[in-house]
Amino acid sequence: MEKENQTRFTKFILLGLSEDTEMQPLLFGMFLSMYLVTVFANLFIILAIISDSHLHTPMYFFLSNLSFTDICFTSTTVPKMLLNIQTESKTITYENCLIQMYFFILFSGLDIFLLTVMAYDCFVAICHPLHYTVIMNPRVCGLLLLASWLLSFLVSLLHDLMVLRLSFCTELEMPHFFCELNQVVQLACSDTFLNDLVMYFLTGLLGFIPLTGILFSYYKIISSILRISAAEGKYKAFSTCGSHLSVVSLFYGTGLGVYLSSAATQNSRANAIASVMYTVVTPMLNPFIYSLRSKDIKQAFKKISR
Repeated sequence: MEKENQTRFTKFILLGLSEDTEMQPLLFGMFLSMYLVTVFANLFIILAIISDSHLHTPMYFFLSNLSFTDICFTSTTVPKMLLNIQTESKTITYENCLIQMYFFILFSGLDIFLLTVMAYDCFVAICHPLHYTVIMNPRVCGLLLLASWLLSFLVSLLHDLMVLRLSFCTELEMPHFFCELNQVVQLACSDTFLNDLVMYFLTGLLGFIPLTGILFSYYKIISSILRISAAEGKYKAFSTCGSHLSVVSLFYGTGLGVYLSSAATQNSRANAIASVMYTVVTPMLNPFIYSLRSKDIKQAFKKISR
C-alpha cells in the first residue's frame, strides 16, 4: 500500500444503527430519552447518598462512584451519536475517535472494577460482620477506588497506544455508532497481530479475574446465608447484596450476550444494535434496580422530595 494512502490524520465514518433516513428521528428521540433518564436517575442516586448521612457507608460510597461512572460511560458514546443524527453527519476525526475510545475503555473498565469491589464489600459485610468497620475503613475504601481508577487508566492508555502504531487506508466506514476498539483495529491496513494479541489478552484478563472474584465472593456469601437458621436473618442478609447481584447479572449478562452474538454472526450492524444493551440500557437500569430494592435509598428519596 502506498505511503500516501496510509495516514494517521483522517476521518472515520460511523454508519450508526440504521441508514434509513425515516428511522433517524425515532432513533434520536429514543436515545435522547434514554440518555436523559440515565443522567438524571444516576445524579439522583448520587444526590441521595450525599444528602443522607445514614448512607455514608462503604457500600453507598462505591454505589455513588458507580453512578458517576455510568453517567460518564454513557456520555462517551450517546451525545456524539445524537449530534451525528441531528447534523446528518457521520464523520468523526481520528483524534476524536481515539479520545472516545480511550474514555469508553476507561469507564467500562472502571465499571467492572467497581462491581468487583462492591462484591468484596458484600462479602465482608455478610461473612465478617464483626470486623466490617475495621476491614472496610475509609482508607481502604479510598485505596480500592484509587486502584480501580489506576488499572482502568493503564488498560485504556495501553489500548490507545497500540492503535497509534497502526496505519489506516481509504476504507474507513465503521458499521457502529461509536469508535469501538475491535472495529477500529479491523480498519487498519498495517499488521494488527500485536494489537489483536494485546486486545484479547486484556479483555480476557478484565473479564476473567474480576468475574472470578465476584463469583468467589458470592459463593462465600451464599454459604454464610445458608448457615443462618432464621428465615428473617436469611432475607436480611440476602437483601444486603440483592441489588448488587442484579446489577452484576445485568452487566455481565448483556456483555456476554453481545460477545456471543458477535461470535455467532458476521453482521456488524447486528452487533452494534446488540451493544446498545450494555452501553445504554444497563447504565439506565442500574439506578432503578438500587432504588427499588434498597429501603435506605427509598427513604433518602422521600427526604429529598420533602
